[in-house]
Amino acid sequence: MTLIAIIVFALALGMGAFTTWQVVEDRLTTDLVSAVAVAARKTSLDIEKGPTNIVVLPVNRINRIQVVANDGRVVAASPAMLGMPPITRMRPADGDIRVDGASCLGSLTERACYITVGFRMPRSVYGDVMVYAAAPEPPSLRTNFLEITLALFSSGLLALLGWGTWYLAGRTLAPVERIRAEMAEITASDLSRRMPVPASGDEMAQLTTTINSTLERLEHAVENQRRFASDASHELRTPLTGLRTKLELAISDPESENPLETMHSALADAERLQALIEDLLLLARLDAGVRGPPEPIDLAALVTSEVERRSSRHEVLLKLDPGVVVRGSRVQLGRLLANLLANADRHAVSEVRVRVWSERGEAVLEVTDDGLGISAGERERVFQRFTRLDSARSRDAGGTGLGLPIARDIAVAHRGRLYAADSTTGRGARLVLRLPLSAAAPS
Repeated sequence: MTLIAIIVFALALGMGAFTTWQVVEDRLTTDLVSAVAVAARKTSLDIEKGPTNIVVLPVNRINRIQVVANDGRVVAASPAMLGMPPITRMRPADGDIRVDGASCLGSLTERACYITVGFRMPRSVYGDVMVYAAAPEPPSLRTNFLEITLALFSSGLLALLGWGTWYLAGRTLAPVERIRAEMAEITASDLSRRMPVPASGDEMAQLTTTINSTLERLEHAVENQRRFASDASHELRTPLTGLRTKLELAISDPESENPLETMHSALADAERLQALIEDLLLLARLDAGVRGPPEPIDLAALVTSEVERRSSRHEVLLKLDPGVVVRGSRVQLGRLLANLLANADRHAVSEVRVRVWSERGEAVLEVTDDGLGISAGERERVFQRFTRLDSARSRDAGGTGLGLPIARDIAVAHRGRLYAADSTTGRGARLVLRLPLSAAAPS
């Protein structure tokens, strides 16, 4: 940053200094030439019709004035130039009466240069003569004083600018270095550390707050991953252990075991393993954000199709409003509905009710049963992975504990909500799904 700032400002200062030098020198030269020309012109007017013994006086402090004949004789001069040789021998070009130039006198070590302006006077009292006026060049024109001054000023300003840029950039990036050092000490095994948030309320404070929020989400995600891996290993270990035990008993004592019963029991364990693995794979896909191609879906038609496709132990009562259309993956929403129906069928006593309607821009799907229901304190816990309530464990050990978590993940992936609510009949569980309505008609 400092190098870029120095380069940019060096170019700007260089161009500014060069322009200033040119403007100052041009202005000084122009003003001096104008003053010398006025002095020469006034003297030429004085001698045009005056007497031959006219006294040449300085004009506007220009005191080097001479009247020079064609043969080089000085016929008149100002007091400062009496007895001096001609200032210059310059003469105007044909058809012109004025000549401008510079003349230098003396040695190389002690050299004096003058700005000279001459006017030709062909009909003066002295005849055809040249009137010269001269003034010494200013010190800024004779020496490199102006260039050196501008160079020193620009260099000092550039050095000050470079130091200021380095200092400010260092102070600006110091909090970033502190954040980097803190982040370098945070490892996957300890994500509980947080950055100290400055009280300044500036961009660095906002950055630190964002990093802390990211660390909190990361810690939560890692904790969920660890819990999920632990629960998954436990859930997989149980059917695998039972399956292995049955097969070992059948092999060790084939006479005491009924082969057909052993195979049926092993098949049941294998089916449970398959269901559990399929649920785990679906959860992994949902966590990775994998979704099927979205399409308009009529919820009433989807419910009817799903109820007709699956077998149920209890009566399923439907109350479906037509034309309730949502947009999403048909496969995933079908899996969500299947999980809700399976959960209700598992806990129902005699019937399951499914209702579909629209309300305030949302499609609402409600699945209720007449079982024991879900207490208010357990309504969020049932959506945690591998969670089965005590009543569910006692009634049916076939569930994986992933049905409702998968259903909620699918609802969230479709920008919707799935929650447990109070039962309208006073008994049983009531699960409510809300999804954004779609204006597109289903194919």
